[in-house]
Amino acid sequence: MTSSSKIAVRELPLFPLPEVVLFPTRPLPLHIFEFRYRIMMNTILESDRRFGVLMFDPVKGTIANTGCCAEIVHHQRLPDDRIKMLTLGQQRFRVLEYVREKPYRVGLVEWIEDQPPTKDLHPLSFEVEQLLRDVVRLSGKLTEQNIELPEDLPDLPTELSYWVASNLYGVAAEQQLLLEMQDTATRLEREAEILTSTRNHLAARAVLKDTFNEK
Repeated sequence: MTSSSKIAVRELPLFPLPEVVLFPTRPLPLHIFEFRYRIMMNTILESDRRFGVLMFDPVKGTIANTGCCAEIVHHQRLPDDRIKMLTLGQQRFRVLEYVREKPYRVGLVEWIEDQPPTKDLHPLSFEVEQLLRDVVRLSGKLTEQNIELPEDLPDLPTELSYWVASNLYGVAAEQQLLLEMQDTATRLEREAEILTSTRNHLAARAVLKDTFNEK
């Protein structure tokens, strides 16, 4: 354990979300309506506006042990004390133990970070970006829509890896594995595999579509 991780331990209110995995730097809009979480958010708004998001698996009934801290950047109170808010992912964390379960969970957590890279990650980052552009282009062709990547797509490898991971849909378990990885290269390599598989699948569908359209 590094010296930074020894001191980077704190209590954090925890918010389990069904099949939602938050990543650093990524936004997460929320609508808070359950009574215990209204209590939690009102308490948080009076302190440092931070809480932990953990992925809840409704099929297994389990809560992930690794999550991402969210910071409330904007909130709006609605009737019946409901709250709409925009949060932003900050540091990742690992739950060491639960210190309270009611009215909401509070855990003792330690912050986790990626290991320093041992090689230049920009070639791998470039490969992932190109695969991403292929997937977007093929998706647009199949749906006959003009789909474009955002102009502010992250250019730093770690931030790009978080962006890609957060934009994978319907694969919360895979996203959770990507969140738990502490090596940027490993995360980007796995994302390259996922994007390659997706690109090949979409390319095959595009060929079929073109073939039938020619008839």
